Amino acid sequence: MSNLNDLTALALPSGSQLVADATESRLSLSLDGQPLIRLRLDREGQGPIQVDERYALPPGQALWAACYWLFAHDPARQQLIWQLDQAPTEALLSGLLVATEVAGEYRCERTLFWQLPQPWLGTSLSGSYPQQMVISNGKRHPLRPVKPRGEVYRRFDARLGAWISLRTVEIEQDLARFNRWQNSPRVASFWQEEGSLEQHREYLSKLDADPHTLSLIGCFDDQPFAYFEAYWAKEDRIAPFYDADNYDRGIHMLVGEEDHRGPHKVASWLSALVHYLFLDDPRTQRVVAEPRADNAKMIGHMHNQCFHCEKEFDFPHKRAALMILGRERFFDRCTLV
Repeated sequence: MSNLNDLTALALPSGSQLVADATESRLSLSLDGQPLIRLRLDREGQGPIQVDERYALPPGQALWAACYWLFAHDPARQQLIWQLDQAPTEALLSGLLVATEVAGEYRCERTLFWQLPQPWLGTSLSGSYPQQMVISNGKRHPLRPVKPRGEVYRRFDARLGAWISLRTVEIEQDLARFNRWQNSPRVASFWQEEGSLEQHREYLSKLDADPHTLSLIGCFDDQPFAYFEAYWAKEDRIAPFYDADNYDRGIHMLVGEEDHRGPHKVASWLSALVHYLFLDDPRTQRVVAEPRADNAKMIGHMHNQCFHCEKEFDFPHKRAALMILGRERFFDRCTLV
């Protein structure tokens, strides 16, 4: 795992590299070898950040890159105060910066920064998809957008020194892997979905045709290690057990590769999965899950990522724990880097 105090470079999903040259009182950032911005920092970390020089790239991009590096370098830091000679129009419009009562001073809040969808989010129409209420299978819910295809989320995890990404399932490409994972005794004890290739092809095909569920493959450095299902809770079997909102999302989780288990890996992929769902549609206020109530290890991992257990309840096939994470809580306590 990387030491964030020694952080000198951050990779961006575009393939670009953000490189820092930092001292106690100065920070110079370059993007792909081109100077981006030079900052003057308060040694004690209390005073405002000042811009010594800004180079050719758009000012909004330079400010975003500086905020990203500063938050990644110090995951406990919740706010950055900037002192700028000119009003940062682009940054103010996007929510990257917020005006303060002091003339020429602006703040960047961690809770706002990580709600900005780019560059982490792939193409998504969910957030701008118009609302029309429909009824399916006796349940009233918003008409859901067409499901995405391909990669939907990518971020460099500076703690792990690895890329975490999510892509949609491609049945022909992923069937053998999914079959191997589901037939693992460890996975089968919780999922109870052992079966043949044809049974699993039918399982994945059914989900692919279901507008309320999105099946995803989790990757570290583009190597698949996990399978996730993200569903709209209002249309799901969980809806009768709590007051489901129109845009609540739920998750099912399976780590298939043994060498990607462990709490530090869970912290990375679980926060990425939740981050993706909150970015995908800003109307989503809660992410829920219903692990088996006796799955103490997974429930403990979820507690570590700020989920809380609302209650236990009985599905026909299991005693479940209703785990809930609200949007406000996730971003207020966000430790993404």
